[in-house]
Amino acid sequence: MAYSFLDTYATPSVQAAQAAMGADHLWRGAGRDRTFDRIDDDVAAFIAERDSFYMASVAENGWPYVQHRGGPAGFLKVIDPVTLAFADYRGNRQYISTGNLAADDRVALILVDYPRRARLKLLAHAEVVPLGSDPALEAAVRDPAYRGQAERIFRLRLQAYDWNCPQHITPRFTADQVNAGLAPLRARLAELEAENAALRAAAAVPS
Repeated sequence: MAYSFLDTYATPSVQAAQAAMGADHLWRGAGRDRTFDRIDDDVAAFIAERDSFYMASVAENGWPYVQHRGGPAGFLKVIDPVTLAFADYRGNRQYISTGNLAADDRVALILVDYPRRARLKLLAHAEVVPLGSDPALEAAVRDPAYRGQAERIFRLRLQAYDWNCPQHITPRFTADQVNAGLAPLRARLAELEAENAALRAAAAVPS
């Protein structure tokens, strides 16, 4: 059966490593279809909840480069089942990813849902879209409420995606998630404090 993500990486050296570790039989034509070359509703919903991801590109000298990308939740947009895009906000102005893409358009993304310990891997061909050159795309990815300064748009043409197992992912929570989880406890605490205050006031009244 097809396994688009792993097939992309099934070079002779990878196959040799799998064989050396006794794992090659796990990946030879077995299991269900994992073509995974079009974004379905579940993947789109997962992407829409993320406020960050990691993107790897390849330098002309062969060195890989991994960069964190962040923005408002859902800033990585699903344009259609094979296209994603995001506004590239100004950072340290080294422009390594942008420069790398001028020589090699291949990128790999990892998106993580830490509370639920879920991890999505994406392979794509990326292109830099200058601001003002595609008004419809720019309108789809720009968030006027976000304070970051967009400098360009990255448009990604999906090659394949896959899900990682949850092993070794430590659950982590944002401040907003923690506050939301504590809200019922804080409300109950306020209720009990008010009740205690009422009881103390009643006990202080002479009979």
